[in-house]
Amino acid sequence: MADHSLLKTTILLLVADSVVRSILKETFQREGYTVMATGDLGDAVDRLSQCVPDLLITRTYVAGLPGHEAAMYLRTKCQAMRVLMLGGLLDDERLQYRAAQQGFEVFPKPYTAAALLEEVRQVLRKPRG
Repeated sequence: MADHSLLKTTILLLVADSVVRSILKETFQREGYTVMATGDLGDAVDRLSQCVPDLLITRTYVAGLPGHEAAMYLRTKCQAMRVLMLGGLLDDERLQYRAAQQGFEVFPKPYTAAALLEEVRQVLRKPRG
């Protein structure tokens, strides 16, 4: 059930993999967050001109550069934005199926949606910038 106090909390989601991005966006929206999702750094910069997100969530690698560099660049455009770097995968059957279909193993073990959402809540409680 979505927490209506979060409806004004905006997440900028920068994830290059469209399947992972879609699943994460769905997870956050289901909880009541407003999500601006993109897989492109240039588009993320454009989105910053539309609003100031409360949190940037990105992976350790974004198309063409390390996620850390992307986050640092975006912070030059929006210094007050909190940042959460994701190093693993969400435990979602769509991602498990995709990996299994290709015969891939995943390490470390995927994290649950509940664990990710709790981490997001913890980050949002911290001071901006």
